Amino acid sequence: MRGVCIIPARGGSKRLPRKNIAEFLGRPILEHTVEAARASGVFGRVVVSTEDDEIRAVAQRAGAQVHERATALATDTARLTDVCADFLDEEDAAGRNWDFFGCLLATAPMRSADDVRRAHALIEPGVCDFAMAVTTYPLPPLQALRTNESGFLRPMWPDWIDVQSQNTPALFVDNGSTYIALVSAFRKERTFYGARLRGHVMPRSRSIDIDEPYDLELARMLAQRRTS
Repeated sequence: MRGVCIIPARGGSKRLPRKNIAEFLGRPILEHTVEAARASGVFGRVVVSTEDDEIRAVAQRAGAQVHERATALATDTARLTDVCADFLDEEDAAGRNWDFFGCLLATAPMRSADDVRRAHALIEPGVCDFAMAVTTYPLPPLQALRTNESGFLRPMWPDWIDVQSQNTPALFVDNGSTYIALVSAFRKERTFYGARLRGHVMPRSRSIDIDEPYDLELARMLAQRRTS
């Protein structure tokens, strides 16, 4: 099967300005994802989607090609699925037809090329159409509490609140790093949470999705510990 990789990296970000090119281990954070995508050997083309001149230059220096993202898809409200669908439509229009695609987020620099390969290996046409990197919860999610209309805490799932954690099902969460999908299935379902979805489990120590300064500080600390 032939595959393409899109790395969305718009210029705007409010909680952590310019997060897609923040410094991480001496390089712009985007470079780590481009490197993982290229080193995985999974994709025939690795493309960064951006509207930003500085990000465009970083992407090209890292060895990626660039997709000029439409301004309407570079806002806070633009959905990731819409960015990917627009990119795939432009690939079709250019005569580049792909069987599957990967969407790798630049703000997950601790995802490795092997993680990409493992996620891709989960795809089986006719059996599994979607795969994503997931991780475990740091605390039992079935013990979640919510605030009711009177301001009091109540169990989100009352039937599970007193069940011992060893007797609850294993639960995972999308770690915000890596998505692989068959193009035909993605176009039909328009989501990464398709009906036939498998997960590649990554440790929480490498599943940091950098969205605010604290995330970046934590990721730097953990990464430096691994390399020291």
